[in-house]
Amino acid sequence: MTAHTGETFRVRGVTLPDGRHRDLYVVDGRISETPVSRAELVAEGYIVPGLVDAHCHVGLDANGAVPEDVQERQALQDRDAGTLLIRDAGSAADTRWIDQRPDLPRIIRAGRHIARPKRYIRNFGVEIEPSELVETVIEQARRGDGWVKLVGDWIDRDMGDLRPCWPDDELAAAVAAAHEEGARVTAHVFGEDALPALLAAGIDCIEHGTGLSPDLVETMAERGVALVPTRLQIDNFPEYASRGEVKFPAYAAHMRALYARVDETLRAAAEAGVPIYAGTDAGGVLPHGLIAKEIQLLHERVGLSRYDALAAGSWRAREWLGVHAGLDDGAPADFVVYPSNPLDDLGVLAHPARIVLRGRIVA
Repeated sequence: MTAHTGETFRVRGVTLPDGRHRDLYVVDGRISETPVSRAELVAEGYIVPGLVDAHCHVGLDANGAVPEDVQERQALQDRDAGTLLIRDAGSAADTRWIDQRPDLPRIIRAGRHIARPKRYIRNFGVEIEPSELVETVIEQARRGDGWVKLVGDWIDRDMGDLRPCWPDDELAAAVAAAHEEGARVTAHVFGEDALPALLAAGIDCIEHGTGLSPDLVETMAERGVALVPTRLQIDNFPEYASRGEVKFPAYAAHMRALYARVDETLRAAAEAGVPIYAGTDAGGVLPHGLIAKEIQLLHERVGLSRYDALAAGSWRAREWLGVHAGLDDGAPADFVVYPSNPLDDLGVLAHPARIVLRGRIVA
């Protein structure tokens, strides 16, 4: 549905997070509080800044890059779930064409995953040796939109378990090079051993973070290092352990141990004040369009309040990514209308009544 494209219309209800009862007019793609007599009322309810999936892979499936028609389906699944902003945390596909589609979510890209040879999922990343890390980080920083994605740990086949992928000195130089390019750096990390060097190097964000210890949580909180726990994805750890049981029994045991204490680990990060954002990890083994469930798990499993869980997948995440966060006069008209208050029941996030993107009713 693409009704009201280029037209003026009105929504009425309670805006979050401020809790005000308002009439919002959409005029030329922006929010206005100045009444427009001809504006049709198209929705009433609770109005939330567009949801954010801060760890999503438009352009990928389990086998690598996908063609544009599949990319479009993925983006539409996310959009129709209320996700209007995506941080694409690594993709082997060129998705720049999506930027020309006003009916598809905005994407902030991290370039391709940067991984060691045979130390990540086949066909996903740029596979390099440590001596090439700085050069590759610069290349991916220029390919992306202000982010670089490292694979911080993976199975070392000789060791039979999760091991850090990068020497400390190369890692520090690479993070510094990304910062010089104006890019932030994030890293996939399941285990414990890669985390100290990543934090010492000045990394900006950790994905998953299941191996965090209390001292590292304290460091992240002090430095404002973000965590995107991808709680939905973590529920696959027992399956990953089973797949690796025969060849890598130590890895299998390690993954089960990480999973057994994951909620305790992530709750400790939340309680310490680590900035946490919602990300589904869609596009590898998980389908798209799951942001509502991820936000709900941040509340139910990770221990965030309903307010903080929704903020982690909406206004706070938008601000973190440098995109307008609020619904104030003159702001871009990117919002979702819900039939009831998600702060009373986050389950309502799975049932948007109206989705407005770039001033258009798209769903």
